[in-house]
Amino acid sequence: MADLTIRLTCADYARVMPLATGQVKPDGIALTMVLGRDGSWPMRAEMLRRAATDPTVHGGESSMAGHLRRIDQGDRRLVALPVFPLRNFTTRDLYVRKDGVVRTPADLRSKSVGMYDWVASGSIWYRHFLRYIGVPPEELRWTIGAVDEPNITNHVYSLPDGVHAAPAGRALSEMLVDGELDAIYSPPRPRRYHPVDGPIVRLFPDIRAVERQYFRATRMFPPQHLIVLRREVWEQNKWIARSLTEAFIQCTETFGKAQRSFPYVSPWLDAELEEVETLMGADFHADGYERNRDTIELFAEQAHRSGIVRRRIGAEEYFAEYLEG
Repeated sequence: MADLTIRLTCADYARVMPLATGQVKPDGIALTMVLGRDGSWPMRAEMLRRAATDPTVHGGESSMAGHLRRIDQGDRRLVALPVFPLRNFTTRDLYVRKDGVVRTPADLRSKSVGMYDWVASGSIWYRHFLRYIGVPPEELRWTIGAVDEPNITNHVYSLPDGVHAAPAGRALSEMLVDGELDAIYSPPRPRRYHPVDGPIVRLFPDIRAVERQYFRATRMFPPQHLIVLRREVWEQNKWIARSLTEAFIQCTETFGKAQRSFPYVSPWLDAELEEVETLMGADFHADGYERNRDTIELFAEQAHRSGIVRRRIGAEEYFAEYLEG
């Protein structure tokens, strides 16, 4: 029997390349990865859009929060796999004005903060981190808009009471420099950021120290995106959910082995990997349901607490189809 043809979208993350090149092959599946290019944020948003709406593909990279919201709305058109191509700590995304009043976490309380999106997965993890550093998100005055240009998400939603959209034509980074905001949260670095000379700097210059401590305290390496399949594709061959998940797990292992064997991406990558694995374990970017169950439970709880979803959705419901297959 011929392998089943599956096409999945994804950003061009280095760690998915063993699958994209065919070095790793899922059992029974002829997989094509439709990738973004050049690390483009707008193109990554396009990959997420296509995964959900493009009939020429069978799924792909998707927002974890977006899938949570679909479940909350009774929309089960997409099936979630416990595969997380994008993870990131969030300390690095918190920026302030170099000559501004915010110098410590305590200075943030009751201040005006801009954020690129209210309901994105990263935004949920941002609020979790704020609570971790003692800054209740409910105390902040929020403004939502494009950090620079263009927008990097395509979510459709209404802002809750007390949360405001940025004025038309104004970028959040511009508002920060002009003193209209006290801080901004942004996944891509703002254009006017520079660690020494820029008018925009990080609140925490030593992000590693803060993120190491966050991991020690929470055991969380925040996942933000996952892989989804169209329900009609999954229903015809439910075994593909397990096959693809196992292939992504093998892909991560293959990528990790290559990084350890040839650590030449940066002069000190081997030392960096040793340090990370000492703290987080060799499988710090692990896929699979059981390895990520507690993280999903926390993520869903934070989304409910923030009003992103109306009810508490557990990990078993989130991955119901995968667990059934």
